[in-house]
Amino acid sequence: QVQLVESGGGLVQPGGSLRLSCAASRNIFIITTMAWYRQAPGQQRELVADITTGGSTNYADSVKGRFTISRDNAKNTVYLQMNSLKFEDTAVYYCNARRGTFNLWGQGTQVTVSS
Repeated sequence: QVQLVESGGGLVQPGGSLRLSCAASRNIFIITTMAWYRQAPGQQRELVADITTGGSTNYADSVKGRFTISRDNAKNTVYLQMNSLKFEDTAVYYCNARRGTFNLWGQGTQVTVSS
């Protein structure tokens, strides 16, 4: 069964760091662009960052310079390192794999930034 499994969310103070992980089935990881999205209460889901199979990255303006997306092809895992977290980063973070019409979502992991 093809699936994505996220981990690493939690509660952190402003200015703190978290690292999210998303493990993917081998048969999709090597051919898909991987991405992290987030959705805050009452808001639409938005792209945070993505990374192609070749390693090219793209970031939302709101996280540039603070978040880093990376992938480990040997471990079939994509990461999101989040530094200098702000209150407005609070959301459910979703892992996504896509290629053409193929589009798969993880179950989401909560990130809460609070003092």
